[in-house]
Amino acid sequence: MAGSDDAASLHGEVSADWTPNAPVALILLHGYGANERDLAPLGPMLALAAPWASLRAPLEMAPGAYAWFPLFPSGDPDPALAVNADPASATDAVWRWIDDRLAPDSKVAAVGFSQGGLMATQLLRTRPERVAATVVLSGWVTAAPQPADERLTAERPAVFWGRGGRDRMITADAIEQTSKWLPTHSSLTERVYPDLAHGVSDQETDDVRAFLTGQLWSA
Repeated sequence: MAGSDDAASLHGEVSADWTPNAPVALILLHGYGANERDLAPLGPMLALAAPWASLRAPLEMAPGAYAWFPLFPSGDPDPALAVNADPASATDAVWRWIDDRLAPDSKVAAVGFSQGGLMATQLLRTRPERVAATVVLSGWVTAAPQPADERLTAERPAVFWGRGGRDRMITADAIEQTSKWLPTHSSLTERVYPDLAHGVSDQETDDVRAFLTGQLWSA
């Protein structure tokens, strides 16, 4: 049974088998306006032999609703602002949580939904040596350059990007940016689910589980 957990500036729910010495742990990152309970059910479905933690974003928008960073910092709902988001502060907070809770040689598999999907890529784009696999669900990548981008073009780590064909929440600009960036910085597994809107389907869950199994446990 999952329990509450605090570290640094973030809160989270962790699995009962959480241990700082796990070879790999699943880190779940919710979307804009949600909280740590939103993706927690995915933990036991995806973690396989790994413990999991579902983290709460640091920016409180309303009771029970959190964000990793403001979508439109200037108040202007310009889609380009979301594409060029600056999630550095939230990225640092997630890494502080991980460093406080896992041994230095443990790795993470980052799974994020929507804005949390961008955060999953942020972990990869800042400290790829600690990321065993990255899963982006109905998310995107920021166009802002990140510290490890050049390294990723050479190493091409494994990334799963799944999205719905009927998703109207993620802008065309964000999809285009992500479609350009991921193939040149990762070994990409991309899935588009034609009838899915802004959510996660059973088929997508199965595909992510298979992806993580192949990346984390295959010889």
